[in-house]
Amino acid sequence: MNGAGLNRHRFLMIGPSAGWHAEELRAAARRMNCRLQIVPYEALAASVATGKLRLNASGSGLPGCEDGIRLQDHDAILTRTMPMASLDRLTFRLAILHALSDRIGDQPIPVVNPPRALELAIDKFATLARLAAAGYPIPETRFVQSRSAAMAAFDDLGGDCVVKPVLGGEGRGVMRIRDPQLAWTCFSTLDKLESVLQVQRFIPPGGRDTRLLVIGHRVFAVRRENDEGFRSNVSAGAVCRAASVSETMAESGRRIAAMLGLVYASVDLIDNDNGPPLFLEVNAIPGWKGAQSVIEPSLAECIVETLQRQTSLIQA
Repeated sequence: MNGAGLNRHRFLMIGPSAGWHAEELRAAARRMNCRLQIVPYEALAASVATGKLRLNASGSGLPGCEDGIRLQDHDAILTRTMPMASLDRLTFRLAILHALSDRIGDQPIPVVNPPRALELAIDKFATLARLAAAGYPIPETRFVQSRSAAMAAFDDLGGDCVVKPVLGGEGRGVMRIRDPQLAWTCFSTLDKLESVLQVQRFIPPGGRDTRLLVIGHRVFAVRRENDEGFRSNVSAGAVCRAASVSETMAESGRRIAAMLGLVYASVDLIDNDNGPPLFLEVNAIPGWKGAQSVIEPSLAECIVETLQRQTSLIQA
């Protein structure tokens, strides 16, 4: 991919400015003759007056931009990982993204991924409910709000379950529980924290899945295998290898992403010893470091190209 000869787009990424993913995106933008500026979510701010709305980023974390930058002065915005914060700060940051994607007070700006899609994909109940309603096969899962209900779900699902937070990703906080006493202790702790408890039937063999990486109209596939545990995340020790993807599977990835309003996403299917693979979850802000190690095209360039395409659709 080469951006020579194209109008020089100006893109903004909201998220961490350090790390492998940020560097990959910066390098890809340079190769494609685009400008990419990165600001942290903590720098987002707004100014509102009668007939006026200014959405900006400011603060000491923006070298050379001490006076701040105007978010609306960019052709497209890429959302990356939003750090944990208080409920009001998280709500405010999402409201900023909604103001941009809802075209409040200014020209439309593509936001990849848009806030409504982020809200759906981060919520495992919202995601699985939509997958199930659309007819995609998923593991049997219960969502409850008490220890007693969680214990009943644990028993109903065979006493071998995966317990995970409803909000979150990258395998954090995920446990496989087979012992009733451990289940009681775990559910008691989560109940005291007033968490929503997600109890999912364990699907053997565990530790093996196929990840579909959807970037605009393109779909890539990688196999992830972990011989040491049931989690297939690279951060949990899984090994990646390239995988072929059928057009049927690629179309499923595109349809699921579109169903949730996602332009860029990962769709995970776990292996199933007792039948076809099951759709497990959808990630709205997936990393691609493991996938890039086994896939030839630059995935960061694919993301920048998708931003260009989204900009062209708005400007057409």
